[in-house]
Amino acid sequence: MNNKIKLAVAGAVLSAASVANAGIVIPAGDWTLDVNGNVNIFATMTKADDTATVAGGIATIKDGAGEDTKFSMGTGLLPAWLGFTGTTRQNDLDVSFTISIQPSTSDNSSTGDGGTMLTRQAFITFGDASWGTVKMGKDLGIFASDAILNDITLLGVGAAPTGGITTLGGIGNGYLYPAFRGQIAYTTPNMNGLQITAGITNPDQGQDTSGLADYDDRFGVEAKAVYSVGNGKIWVGGSSYDVADSDGDYDATAAEIGANFNVGNLGLTAYYYSGEGNGAGNGLNRLGNLANEREQDGGYLQATYVIASGTKLGVAVATSSQDLASGETAGATDAFESNDRWTVGAYHPLTKHLNLVAEYNNIESEDHQGDSAESSHLNLGAILFF
Repeated sequence: MNNKIKLAVAGAVLSAASVANAGIVIPAGDWTLDVNGNVNIFATMTKADDTATVAGGIATIKDGAGEDTKFSMGTGLLPAWLGFTGTTRQNDLDVSFTISIQPSTSDNSSTGDGGTMLTRQAFITFGDASWGTVKMGKDLGIFASDAILNDITLLGVGAAPTGGITTLGGIGNGYLYPAFRGQIAYTTPNMNGLQITAGITNPDQGQDTSGLADYDDRFGVEAKAVYSVGNGKIWVGGSSYDVADSDGDYDATAAEIGANFNVGNLGLTAYYYSGEGNGAGNGLNRLGNLANEREQDGGYLQATYVIASGTKLGVAVATSSQDLASGETAGATDAFESNDRWTVGAYHPLTKHLNLVAEYNNIESEDHQGDSAESSHLNLGAILFF
């Protein structure tokens, strides 16, 4: 199984007994091919409490007819996934490639066939344990990657109902989206528990789509340092972009700190981020068109516990908040004040690879005009890793 999916499983919610250590491994001459992925499906029942439209809010609101209940079905925060990773050792280098595709399991179109196929990974790596690893290609971003990989909603739904390609999980309500970015990155060898990753990334994601701004002053820069000790880790990270849009250039910067520790059957995660100029509304794009550089911060606290049956129980509280920029009015696009979430979930390993999931999320959104909305979401489904 490729490293990102391994981290998603091991670091998020599943008990060790339910985690497959690899995908389908096939020797192929000089190469070893690992075919891996997941299929997940969730039935979601949503109850909306309010009618007010909240600028940048992620809580579901009642429809125009006043109906407050919605039913939908589809993938959760993780899309269905099919990945291929090839590894070999050549000229004293560990060399690998990873290519993956992500179909949706359903959508809300009349035929259920309207979902767009995602292509989130296409990268190579080369290196050696003595000096580190270089990655080149498209993969999950460096900044905020540990935040999303340790979030319990990663193997569930979190914010926003199913029926699209993916849901929001904790994106915009606990952390910024790391996104899948073209990148050239270097990771140091393990230095007594410390590893540092730094890279340049594609700066064009999230810019103005009008065609009026097509140039950048530099690449994006992202980095993180992770210190692992015992059954836990602490990480810090940062990102910096010089973003161009039709209103001019602006800087989008962010910093983070997080920790995850496991003691026996108990797991604890704490995370905080702060930044400015980053989009954090109801879209997945982290770099929004915010030329006035709104300030944002947020984070989440999370606890999990594995009971005797092997079921992992989890609870989390999370928030993302955003200030108005200088000169902005309270009704500006996506100018939310806060998006808050609390989550409870149960994740039962029916087999080594197959897990049943029951998750409840409460979402509350508020904007700077004083409008607020609250909704609740019950999600029942399953996720299978191979």
